[in-house]
Amino acid sequence: MRIALIGQQDFGKAVLEALVARGDTIAGVFVAPEKPGGKPDPMRVAAEEKGLQVFQFPSLKAPEATAAMKALDADIGIMAFVLQFAPQEFVNIPKHGTIQFHPSLLPRYRGPSSINWPITKGETKTGLTIFRPTDGLDEGAVILQKETPISENDTLGTVYFDRLFPMGVAAMLEAADLVVAGKHREVVQDESQASYEGWFKAAEARVNWNQHVDWIHDTIRGADPAPGAWTTIGGKKLQLFGSRKHLVRTFGAVKGKIGEITEIGAESMRVTAQGGQVEIAKVKGEEGKKVSAAEWAKAAGAGAGTILGT
Repeated sequence: MRIALIGQQDFGKAVLEALVARGDTIAGVFVAPEKPGGKPDPMRVAAEEKGLQVFQFPSLKAPEATAAMKALDADIGIMAFVLQFAPQEFVNIPKHGTIQFHPSLLPRYRGPSSINWPITKGETKTGLTIFRPTDGLDEGAVILQKETPISENDTLGTVYFDRLFPMGVAAMLEAADLVVAGKHREVVQDESQASYEGWFKAAEARVNWNQHVDWIHDTIRGADPAPGAWTTIGGKKLQLFGSRKHLVRTFGAVKGKIGEITEIGAESMRVTAQGGQVEIAKVKGEEGKKVSAAEWAKAAGAGAGTILGT
């Protein structure tokens, strides 16, 4: 098929390479412009290396973007990780319209940080959706969905890189085939089940040690590896990674005070919260690199009795 590909970064590159590998024709590639001084976009670099026609419009609402899409005479548009707004007059140009990837089970977790939030909120499953882009945020008809479980110790990294990323690439190709062949179904999203979450940034990733150990554990793993959950010690930021939780079922049996480091092992350390403790494998200080919690504690002079969140 003849494809107009819209996307960016590593996921866009992976979709591009998968389409080329199976023999599809990439009529043109739309990539968001890089920020001045920023790293080259992997998708743009890959497209140019393959000799493909690349467009970098500041806005897909511009008349130039519409004209470029019309000139491609594409069978279908494929949106792979797109942060630019794509209006209907742009996405409806290809013969079979356009399909878009979103890493959640729509209509739940619409929005830009849809992988972080299900983990942070303690969900036991998530997934991906291929849908029709509309002018509403992640509101279009669903074409295809895939599910994946979230285990107790899954992180943003394991859920995305190990599962949603490869599943998403395969699902984009599967959905494109169904749409072009006219074998797909489009299911309107149930607005009564819809939820929207904004960006999961540093403010959302701050650990409150007064919360229950479940909340703290979920916040740490939902921000691992990015943006990195964090606390403070001596007024300086300390990021936390590799969390395991240890519940205490008996009331009053939790060792230590809230936020207190009670134990430092060969690699990790334990910190007390409501209802139990979290075991932290790695940390990163403001000016250092990511190291084992034990290595950091030794260098920082921290030990049993040290209080975090100060």
